Amino acid sequence: MNYTLIATSTFGLEKVVANELKELGYDDLKIENGKVTFEGDEMDIVTCNMWLRTADRVLIQMAEFKAETFEELFQGTLAVNWGDIIPITGFMHIVGKSVKSKLFSVPDCQSIVKKAVVEAMKRKYRRDLFSEDGAEYKIEVGILKDIVTLTLDTTGPGLHKRGYREMAGVAPMKETLAAALVLLSKWEPSRLLADPFCGSGTIAIEAAMIAKNIAPGLNRSFVCEQWDIISQDLWEDIRKYARNSINDKEFRIMASDIDGRVLQTARVNAKKAGVEEYISFQKLDVKDFSSKKRYGFIITNPPYGERIGELKEVEALYKVMGEVFQNLYDWSYFVITSYEGFEKCFGKKSDKNRKLYNGRLKCYYYQYFGKDPEKKNTYY
Repeated sequence: MNYTLIATSTFGLEKVVANELKELGYDDLKIENGKVTFEGDEMDIVTCNMWLRTADRVLIQMAEFKAETFEELFQGTLAVNWGDIIPITGFMHIVGKSVKSKLFSVPDCQSIVKKAVVEAMKRKYRRDLFSEDGAEYKIEVGILKDIVTLTLDTTGPGLHKRGYREMAGVAPMKETLAAALVLLSKWEPSRLLADPFCGSGTIAIEAAMIAKNIAPGLNRSFVCEQWDIISQDLWEDIRKYARNSINDKEFRIMASDIDGRVLQTARVNAKKAGVEEYISFQKLDVKDFSSKKRYGFIITNPPYGERIGELKEVEALYKVMGEVFQNLYDWSYFVITSYEGFEKCFGKKSDKNRKLYNGRLKCYYYQYFGKDPEKKNTYY
């Protein structure tokens, strides 16, 4: 069966998600704020959940229509053949959101949609009561400027839940954002990579998983694994393919932090992710960071100075970073921070910067391009 699928994303990462989908072989992509829409079948649902590194979820779009009244919402929902996907025992969980719409009461919209879905199920199964003691089917009613989008969530816990990070530092970065930082940097495993503010190791681990071609969803489960429309054989085939796709590349990643306790967590996380042998963890102050290697990469998420009284410390830290990084001959460095005065403190204007969101915090990803070893005297 063919579906309209939506890969949702954090604002600013839509094109990164689209590029991932293109790499997986999808075309005719529609890119909008916070989502990329495309066509696919059951195999594509499994593949995208297994392989997308920077998306938040994979949804099935069930309907899209205009509704300014509860009756229009009810009728639009009722017109959907929910029973084609949801079995007679399915647990129908309704969530919602409404932005700039006449139907602004989310609880009322959820209630209307649930009634309409149940009525559609009655039509399909010719019965009045449903036990709802089977697999979960989370239906979202999203209303934006009176346009209703009804979706089914195939993912369950967000795609950032890779399964390797049970423990994290004080201000952990989502795995999806960390993967995006690596992909945006165009880092190649032939180049040394370092993160001098590694915290619980997320950037280093995501980079190692990318280098080894480890599918981010390989060691976790998804809510749609319990759905009747997707066979267990298909899941087993996709997982087998993912395991066989892991390569034997050799590379080194240097991950350091001034906090020894958080490094212990990072080591545990790297081991769970199966990449501990590729990452060297070290307790180190950024002011002492150095390397004789050329053409290396730094991708890092330093402190932002969000708390009162920390701003002066962070400004001083960024100044030190500028002095240290600019002594690394031919290196490229990529820094994400919410502090808008970063370049001034760092002492150098970035070649490029990109607005991204770390959680709800607006940040900029400052990109400094070093030399490419293949083109000795030119910047890429």
